[in-house]
Amino acid sequence: MHQEYTAMKVCTDACLFGAWVASDEPISTANGILDIGTGTGLLSLMLAQATEISNTNNATNTDPTNITAIEIEVAAAKEAASNFALSPWNSRMNLINSSIQEYSATAGDTNEQRFDCIISNPPFYEGDLKSPDEKKNLAAHSSGLPWNELVENVFNLLKDGGAYYVLIPALRSFTMQKLCDQNGLQLVEEVLVHNNAKGLPIRAMQKFIKPTLAQKAQESVVVKRSKIFIKDANNKYESLFTELLQGYYLHL
Repeated sequence: MHQEYTAMKVCTDACLFGAWVASDEPISTANGILDIGTGTGLLSLMLAQATEISNTNNATNTDPTNITAIEIEVAAAKEAASNFALSPWNSRMNLINSSIQEYSATAGDTNEQRFDCIISNPPFYEGDLKSPDEKKNLAAHSSGLPWNELVENVFNLLKDGGAYYVLIPALRSFTMQKLCDQNGLQLVEEVLVHNNAKGLPIRAMQKFIKPTLAQKAQESVVVKRSKIFIKDANNKYESLFTELLQGYYLHL
């Protein structure tokens, strides 16, 4: 994974998020996946790897899973495109150098032209002291992609019945849930990520759905909630973390 020119480098929580999403059933049957703010292209590549296996094993889903990745920052977009081109799944991957707002404005508006699944590790600093590096500001600060605009565009680009996965700071998990609820997206699962059992959660991995009419008619959904610890008391990777990441890390 090349990341020389990308402001936000590959990190453990993003890898965990990618592996968690890749293990979810809707990903294995998706025909179209959208990655908003792809950065290095890490999440898209992890899903491309996972769906290569599921596409091979799923006899009922004969269409390959195509992945569209959006990246606004020019240098990061070029690097992600290069990472895609070097991968064995490049024929199913498409990089678009654009903001999600611009992309959504020109995308089709019918359910057939939308995506089965959308993933995002969005900028989350809001009102914090900015870096002298404008690339980092664009990648990390939500002024370039306010969360309300992110959620509005996710709703517009997601198929009815589709799934939206997002990685955010644990302290802002309710903010994302509230915005999604206001925009017609329903929280169905949340995993709080801890560095270890003694620490407070650092990240929240959330899954939302865009309910179909039939799903809207059902009784309220009970949200599945759980925790995952990256390290144990001996500073070793926890078993669940290892189970999720062993297909992506070389030395687990």
